[in-house]
Amino acid sequence: MSELTYSGDDVQLVVFKLGREEYGISILQVQEIKRITEITRVPHSPDYIKGVMNLRGSVLPVIDLKKRLNLPPQDYTDDTRIIIIKVEEITVGMIVDAVSEVTTINQNSIEPPQAVVGGIAADYLSGVGKMENRLLILLNADAIIGVGQEVKAS
Repeated sequence: MSELTYSGDDVQLVVFKLGREEYGISILQVQEIKRITEITRVPHSPDYIKGVMNLRGSVLPVIDLKKRLNLPPQDYTDDTRIIIIKVEEITVGMIVDAVSEVTTINQNSIEPPQAVVGGIAADYLSGVGKMENRLLILLNADAIIGVGQEVKAS
């Protein structure tokens, strides 16, 4: 029963795969997880934007997370999912290879990101979580979506 009680030091994460690596994103930012669906390409959009999708009448941009993070592309499989996340007032879908679990990690087990982890710039990372015999790369959803970057450009 005690494993259901979370202290203020614990963070709940949705864990997903990109290639062979495991990544995590705060469950507080995840709205839902969907199977891959029809995505309409949008002309003149950045290459990491796969297009837009219809989610119950709302049109959402869909990001190819591998392209956004400069990871090698892979074909979609039956395990491919779109994680719908919301950051501030922006809702987007992120294509991932597979969603594996929801887990809890203590904040003391999260290290700050190094300059580059697995070829991903530290801007896109919020840390690296250490769990038993594996590492989770924790993503910074704000940076991936581009929230606040229009301010930095000026």
